[in-house]
Amino acid sequence: MTSRVTYLGNLRTSSVHLQSGTEILSDAPLDNNGKGEAFSPTDTVANALATCMLTIMGIKARDMQLNIENSTAAVTKIMNAEPRRIGTIEIAFDMSGVLEQKDKIILERAAMTCPVFLSLNADIEKRITFDWK
Repeated sequence: MTSRVTYLGNLRTSSVHLQSGTEILSDAPLDNNGKGEAFSPTDTVANALATCMLTIMGIKARDMQLNIENSTAAVTKIMNAEPRRIGTIEIAFDMSGVLEQKDKIILERAAMTCPVFLSLNADIEKRITFDWK
């Protein structure tokens, strides 16, 4: 088992990662009867895409003896109304530490092979940009 999720009431859940004990709270968003005081479940999906892509790039960068520390991703999730679901995930990566064009291309291609990217429904539009400093 990976995690245990507990419904706390008032549209809030607590997810505990069993190996580490780390807890993530989630709330329903304001536009769906919630408080919006924590990531919503769909926020965590969009965020998972960015963290997965950065992790895969980090693995590849390490293998290439490159350092991408302090790279960031700005994540925007856009919902569709009918049916209510994630319609678009926009991720703008602000990358650092890589100078050679061929290395940038390798890392960008690696990002697109992350398990979350490959697991998301093909109907979800993924707008991914990379800004290399």
